[in-house]
Amino acid sequence: MTTAAPPQVNGRPRPAALPVVGDWRPIQTTGNATVWEKPTPQPEPAAEQVPAVDHVALAEAEAIRQRAAADAEAARIKAEAEAAAEIKASEIKAEADAERQRIANERAAMKLETDKAAHAKRLATLAEEKAASEARAAKTRKDEADETKRDADRADEQKRTENLWKWGARSIYAVGLVIAAPVQLLHFWDPARKFLLAAPILLEGLALVLALGAAWAVANRRDAAPYRVGIMISAAIAAAINMHGGLTKPEIGFNAGLIGAIASLGGPVVLMAYEHGKAQKADGIPSRRERRAARKAAKAASDAREKAQRDKRDAEHAASAAKAIAEARAKAEQERRDVDRKASHPDVWAVADAMRSARGAEHVTEQIWADAWYRVTGSKHVGITADIEAQTRAAQARMKAATECPSDDGASQVGSQKPARPKKDPNTPDGRRFNGGIPPLRTPGDTAPYHPVTKTLAAETARQSAASSDAI
Repeated sequence: MTTAAPPQVNGRPRPAALPVVGDWRPIQTTGNATVWEKPTPQPEPAAEQVPAVDHVALAEAEAIRQRAAADAEAARIKAEAEAAAEIKASEIKAEADAERQRIANERAAMKLETDKAAHAKRLATLAEEKAASEARAAKTRKDEADETKRDADRADEQKRTENLWKWGARSIYAVGLVIAAPVQLLHFWDPARKFLLAAPILLEGLALVLALGAAWAVANRRDAAPYRVGIMISAAIAAAINMHGGLTKPEIGFNAGLIGAIASLGGPVVLMAYEHGKAQKADGIPSRRERRAARKAAKAASDAREKAQRDKRDAEHAASAAKAIAEARAKAEQERRDVDRKASHPDVWAVADAMRSARGAEHVTEQIWADAWYRVTGSKHVGITADIEAQTRAAQARMKAATECPSDDGASQVGSQKPARPKKDPNTPDGRRFNGGIPPLRTPGDTAPYHPVTKTLAAETARQSAASSDAI
């Protein structure tokens, strides 16, 4: 079947066809000249018949044209939207990347600042420790220097006092010799026996020589007691002779005899005291003051030990008393529990007592009671029986039903009171338009344009979606 062409093309009337006069013939060329053949005369054509207009075909052609234009416009809009979406997505991604980079840079800067602060704090701590160590070292050096200076000062003082004491003792001895010698010379003077003038030298020299021997004994770590005894005997003899001369001879007199006796005794005694102290120092014998200090320190240490022992005994007694009280309370509590359990749960108590006896325990412990309860009731929880467990489960079921039941739901109550909605017949035509149920054909521009705010919201939604997908 041949369909006539529509009378319009692109909305304009189609031009009429050119009339054909005679037959069509090809052009023949001979050499360089073109030879035209004379057409054969044809009879006059009949009058041209105008075909009938097919409105259905025209409508279909128009619909096809509009559909093609709509598809092209939709494709263009879609392509533009996709391009804009890609540009927007790239912009959003670039912004997200820049934001992530900024956050990473801030975190790196914060970490760097934290590391710097930690390093500075560490340096400050090291500096403080170094300063404290140097201060302690300086204090130690100062203490050592002070101790050394005190030792040196003490040694100098000891040396100075020792020199004073040594020369003082020797001076006293010399003065006593000067005083006692003339008294003895007057006492032993006899023109007929001039050799007796050597007696004072013997008496006083004997004490002097024995004093020198005592010094030698001290220096050589020998016993100086015999020398000291000899010194005292010699000094006593010289003092007795001086006192006798002062009492028996008027030319000497009592005063001279008395002072001579004192001089004979005093000089050797002072020198012997000096040598005695020197011997004690050489032998390491403590002085009376040092012995007194040592006795005080020993007494303080002994008192401290006794106090510590007394405190220890008191603490032990207190702990023993507290332990006894605790044991008494535990025993009373155990007796109370046994009586109560035996009266309230005789069947469980019988099993528990049997288990106690079998295990050799002193009394029914909590573990034995729990095992007996499990053996009798079957429950691992002491105090829970089958009846109590059943009541608990029933109460839990009631509570669950009460808490899971919907409340304050007015919509569901109203909906339950509405009648059922009638079902629509599937053969019922579409009532949206009176066109026999065929959806209308969409054409460009038949829909109102979107509001600019809507476009902004759509772009923001796309940006957030892209950011969330990048974060994931």
